[in-house]
Amino acid sequence: MRSLLLSILSVLVIAEFVLGTFANVFIALVNGIDWVKGQKLSCADGILIALAVSRIGLLWVVLLNSYATVYNPGVYSSGFRTIAYIAWVVSNHFSLWFAVSLSIFYLLKIANFSSLFFLHLKWKAKRVVFMVLLGSLVFLVCHLTEVSLKLKMGMNDNEGNITWVTSLQHILHVSDVTVFTIVHVMPFTMSLMTLLLLLFSMWKHLKKMQLSGKGSQDASTKVHVRAMQTVISFLLFFFIYFLARITSIWNSNTLQNNSIAMLCRVLGLLYCSFHPFVLIWGNKKLRQAILSFLSQLKCWVKENK
Repeated sequence: MRSLLLSILSVLVIAEFVLGTFANVFIALVNGIDWVKGQKLSCADGILIALAVSRIGLLWVVLLNSYATVYNPGVYSSGFRTIAYIAWVVSNHFSLWFAVSLSIFYLLKIANFSSLFFLHLKWKAKRVVFMVLLGSLVFLVCHLTEVSLKLKMGMNDNEGNITWVTSLQHILHVSDVTVFTIVHVMPFTMSLMTLLLLLFSMWKHLKKMQLSGKGSQDASTKVHVRAMQTVISFLLFFFIYFLARITSIWNSNTLQNNSIAMLCRVLGLLYCSFHPFVLIWGNKKLRQAILSFLSQLKCWVKENK
């Protein structure tokens, strides 16, 4: 029974990997082709390309790590573990902060507030996004520093008496969970604030439309709704991802090679496998491109039957 469950979860991991890779590659290709053709690349499209590339890297890191830990523990040496951990930290950081930057860019471009400070930020939207990404590097440096210390301390965890080893392992687990929580709370809070501001902006817009006697289904309302759908889906998938990772980190010793560890990976992969589809559907250009692709694929299947 346990073997069957592990096999099912493994199939789900592979399915999420395939779907996530397809969606992210599609986003990067559609925007990248337009860029190569000489069309002006907007800031949002540039963020989408970077986000897609970082998530592709994250998917590959998770897949290779899952294969090594579950099916081929022999290759999971100290060197491989170090490289995989650092690669995960970097790809996870950028996949998270590019998504946050996209949310902030949507807020600055879509929301309407009379505040002079907000209008200044709105005018400098590209610079604000750049500064957010630049500032996020502080969290990356902190996370990499913690990882480096953890790996150095872990190299000596087999030395000394049992009490020392147990205490060291507990310290490493606590520090890992603490740092992981800290470097993820800030971007989650920023995205949540973005959502609340978008909601407030739409409420003000609808109130203004009602006072003027106009309908509520105008272009601005639709843009607000699509932006909020993108941010809400990101927050939901990220929250699931966060819980899965915390569970995996806190129980890394007992969940190293069982079905619960694989379940954590399945839940964690929802973040970078299904959120891209929300981005595709919420972007007019990407939505038209995917519908065109599916139509051509349907015709090709019919012709080859």
